[in-house]
Amino acid sequence: MLQHCGSNNRLLLLGLILLFLTACTTNSNETLNTSVQGDKIAILLPETKTARYESQDLPNFKAKLEELGFDLKNLIYSNANQDASAQQQQAEAAITNGAKVLILDPVDSDAAATIADLAKSKGIPVISYDRLIKGSDAVDYYISFDNEKVGKLQGESLLIALKSIHNPTIVMINGSPTDNNAIYFKKGAHSVLDGRVIIAKEYDTPDWSPDKAQDQMAQALTALGNRVDGVYAANDGTGGGAIAAMKAGGIHPLPPVTGQDAELAAIQRILIGEQYMTVYKAIKPEAERAAEMAYYLYLGKTIPDEWITDMVDNGKKEIPSVLLEPIAVTRENVKSTVIADGFWQVEQVCTAEYEQACREVGIIQE
Repeated sequence: MLQHCGSNNRLLLLGLILLFLTACTTNSNETLNTSVQGDKIAILLPETKTARYESQDLPNFKAKLEELGFDLKNLIYSNANQDASAQQQQAEAAITNGAKVLILDPVDSDAAATIADLAKSKGIPVISYDRLIKGSDAVDYYISFDNEKVGKLQGESLLIALKSIHNPTIVMINGSPTDNNAIYFKKGAHSVLDGRVIIAKEYDTPDWSPDKAQDQMAQALTALGNRVDGVYAANDGTGGGAIAAMKAGGIHPLPPVTGQDAELAAIQRILIGEQYMTVYKAIKPEAERAAEMAYYLYLGKTIPDEWITDMVDNGKKEIPSVLLEPIAVTRENVKSTVIADGFWQVEQVCTAEYEQACREVGIIQE
């Protein structure tokens, strides 16, 4: 009888031990899961003057992260509004607030090296997004487009538009001198245009500001007596500024003007003949791949080798890179590019003012 009671006591003791161990294991797992859920992904974008960042990059990035299972309450987002010092402060705040991965589209490609170096010192991987972070070995990956090819596409399109004019005179309105991409746009454009056109005036546009581009174009028109055959504008914002200056100067018809980013206003200008072309960079795949890369790094996984298309030298090291292909868009292929891809919806483009132009190119069927 006593032996039987002792056996029961031993069984009771064993059960209590197992219950205790199970409870400890469960609590340990719950702590680990809470820790993972508390970690953050930070995305820092450079400015709002270029419409794409708020209308395309950020929403597509967020949508892909959410699709992958990431809780968006753990996403840190800041926009520097073209202020490199503000971006530095935003990066420091993101790191302090638990960023485990940093996606950085730099205001200033050189100054951003300080941000990347700080992240590295904290063990935080850095993805250089759209614009290259220069002069730092702390950049883990780079995702963008073939930016020299962007400039070439712009230059080649402008030459096609000017083919009937002998020794055409153009004005070049380049991008921001602090944006490394702008250097490549300019290089690509010059490689095509030099020796084939007369570049009467050329400007770099601080902050990619459409207002500053408008002022530059107005200055050029005054100096040239309103005689200009074409305008190389590095993006749609600067192109819009140049067009505004020419309209104010009474130039009609407008000469061909280039652009980049396939902004909604630019697509509409192209449809009615105010802007000749833009460069469509499929921002959705860029933002989505950046989100996938960020999520892999967030989970501690290795980025698949097949995602890497190139190695890009940032002055400090060769960075594994994903470079996507840009596409030239004119009135003839708006429907088969930005509309077909769903980059812009028909109802967004073909408002009342542009409905007839949409019918003419077949976006709206009779």
